[in-house]
Amino acid sequence: MPEEGLPDFLKSIKSWVPSLSEVAILSTCNRTELYCALDPADEIRVHTWLANTRPVTLDELAGAGYRHWDQDAARHLIRVASGLDSQILGEPQILGQVKTAYDIARTEGLLGPALNLLSQVSLQTAKRVRTDTDIGRNPVSVASTSVQLAKQIFSDLASKATLLVGAGETITLVAEYLKAHGVSRIAVANRTLVNAESLAGAFSGEAMELSDIPAQLHRFDIVISSTGSPLPIIGKGAVEAAVRQRRRRPMFMVDLAVPRDIEAEVSELPDVYLYSIDDLSAIVEENTRARTEAARAAHDLVDEGAEQYLRELRAHEGQHLLRQFRDRANDLANVEIERARQELARGVAPDVVMEQLARAITNKLIHQPTVAIRNATAEGRAELLDYLKSLYEL
Repeated sequence: MPEEGLPDFLKSIKSWVPSLSEVAILSTCNRTELYCALDPADEIRVHTWLANTRPVTLDELAGAGYRHWDQDAARHLIRVASGLDSQILGEPQILGQVKTAYDIARTEGLLGPALNLLSQVSLQTAKRVRTDTDIGRNPVSVASTSVQLAKQIFSDLASKATLLVGAGETITLVAEYLKAHGVSRIAVANRTLVNAESLAGAFSGEAMELSDIPAQLHRFDIVISSTGSPLPIIGKGAVEAAVRQRRRRPMFMVDLAVPRDIEAEVSELPDVYLYSIDDLSAIVEENTRARTEAARAAHDLVDEGAEQYLRELRAHEGQHLLRQFRDRANDLANVEIERARQELARGVAPDVVMEQLARAITNKLIHQPTVAIRNATAEGRAELLDYLKSLYEL
């Protein structure tokens, strides 16, 4: 369900399921989840709506679907928003996607007290997981690891010029990570110039052919390559010439291709930092282990968030009873205040009226607790007596 279509999907399911009062839809590359406030008996209507709206059958839903209610729903959403339930453990994009899903539902008027509470507690806890653990601190893809390594070598990464060799999915991801870190000077070299121009245009960069690389190489501080070429594209001689022109300013090079795009001998040159796909894979593997450890530490925070949700839910459910309690006390007080006004109008001394007013309000307010204490004492209900003592601090 694409993001731009979510408002229409929300309106559609609202009209399809009578008891549904609130709904938000989270739809990403590998999950579609519907968060609903509705009568449990109408759960099948949600499945039927989905089967009638999207190319999926009820049998497929039965095999691939899952459902969680109340506190379990909160626990699940916290895990999702934290990246603990993602294909790439701890990936950060999901937190923003969850927030967007609930913002769209709020804009459409389909977020009420139930889902507002669920989203608030879940997002707050997910942020705690990301800040209080190492779940997102170590990159676990070769694309993000490449950029993180560049950041370690160049403290002012945003000011550096970058050459990306290739125009496939991996290089596109690298370009996105570079842009996210503020890098604006990006060039793309590719065997097919039109593909280079397409990718470079998306990042306001320049495009060139592979044959242009030797003459242009000295301009770039960072070179990241990932093509399907059977032979190296960048040789030791070309890099050596570029280093001389750069007057020994360092170059950071990453070869993500198999077989290699950059000759292995380039690593022997001074002022050149060359990493291969094997180097990065080892780093990714270690970082994945670190994230797995962090995920174990995050479980306690997830449980705390789910408990907080349950407490808040109960507190919200108690608001109606609390309003009734206050309204009844105010009604009793108002009756006695009106009686006091009448006494004053008849000329009764103010001191006498005030004493009568205080005594009358007190007697009416403690009448029910007094009856409860007498009955509990007569019936030997020690647990109720203990509760009343605690309630009234006796």
